[in-house]
Amino acid sequence: MLNRISSLFFISCLFFAKVEAATTTALSITTSSCPVATQGSAYAGCAITATGGKSPYTFSVSTSTSYAPLPEGMVLNATTGVITSSQVGGQGTYIPLVVVTDSTKATASKAVTISVNGSNAFLANIFPSNSIFHHRVDAATTGLPVDTSPAAPIYSGYQSSTIHVFFGNAPYLNLPVGVPAFQVPSTQTDVSVSTTVYQSYFTSGPIPANAPVEGTSRSTGDRHVLIYLEPGISTPPALYEMWEGIYKNGPWTDSSNALWSNTNTNTLPPQDNGTSDAAGLPVAPLLVNADEVIGTGTASAPNGTIKHPIRFTLNHMLNYWVWPATSTAGVGSCTSSSGSSISVRSLLSQSAPPKSCTMSNPAGEIYRLKASVATPSCAISSPQAAIIITAFRNYGIILADNGISGGLIGTPDARWNDTDLSCLTKLTLASFEPVNVSSLMISSSSGQTSH
Repeated sequence: MLNRISSLFFISCLFFAKVEAATTTALSITTSSCPVATQGSAYAGCAITATGGKSPYTFSVSTSTSYAPLPEGMVLNATTGVITSSQVGGQGTYIPLVVVTDSTKATASKAVTISVNGSNAFLANIFPSNSIFHHRVDAATTGLPVDTSPAAPIYSGYQSSTIHVFFGNAPYLNLPVGVPAFQVPSTQTDVSVSTTVYQSYFTSGPIPANAPVEGTSRSTGDRHVLIYLEPGISTPPALYEMWEGIYKNGPWTDSSNALWSNTNTNTLPPQDNGTSDAAGLPVAPLLVNADEVIGTGTASAPNGTIKHPIRFTLNHMLNYWVWPATSTAGVGSCTSSSGSSISVRSLLSQSAPPKSCTMSNPAGEIYRLKASVATPSCAISSPQAAIIITAFRNYGIILADNGISGGLIGTPDARWNDTDLSCLTKLTLASFEPVNVSSLMISSSSGQTSH
């Protein structure tokens, strides 16, 4: 009798084990996207939901370089799967690969989209209103002539290049696209900064741990870090910029940096001293950003205005610069009107231009969209692009670095519409003309304009 009871008990256990196995579903993550966050603000949370497998679960973010990390400032609770932040630093579209592990060590993963709206309105107020960085260059309202220097025109080999939009969302990359910028209060604590390759303007600065990095911390590219320090009661606003900034659970390091210690003035960096940009220009105030484009409107119905030249790249700059640039990383050489060689890596005059050059496109040259070039028809249904095209006419684009010819640089932002922005690719560099701004220059050491 006892043996029969034992047999029945064994059969019963086996039956329920099979039932349990049959009803247990495969481990998976069901969350595919999180609520939109805003840079500079707290983030209430995004709950990553897992099903199947055998609880309890443990959550993590993959370190695969094919995916983004969490936006700067966000953390994932390994036990609850909730993503939160006391202050979001990042901006743009991040797609991290979230991993869940159950109690049996089974794992599942899923790419989760985290969109972050930027908060970059402050960029419009960097440097005084009489700065060249805020001056119109269209011929109709300024009378500024075309720069006829042989150094100035877009090099013939680049003229067929279209505008390339290096900002937006591009979700297929899983990373935010563009150069982010972040504003910190005047009370922000300074931290140590070590520079490993080129020039260093500061060895400590108000660079928080949640400062966004171009391409994220997983990037092997330029990794610009741009920090605007708000003015205090007795301290001026300042701009800190790093190239190849890296923060790994400790002090920051960079390969070069630059500092504008009082952006209420028009002081430019020393000639040929370099900055975080090849042209010796500030990066932050020359980025096109969604806040200025949207204005008081919406992402789909923007009504903003861009009031500065937008930085762009060419495959090779000339090995000289023009005001307001202060440096270069280029090729080619020029001769003076007397036929003698002009020392490379020096300032070229637009009012007394060289006689000839083996290459063109000096760093800092501003190019405006020709008045004769029609606005692409796609701008009618691409309002973000239409506002940027208007800026091409009124404020131009400024040559800032080497890169893909026609590369237009802006901030990452979840509010950019990539389809809308693609209208900009209908324009080629042949549509732009160099502007002679020499009549505006007071001094090569100042960005202040004469009128």
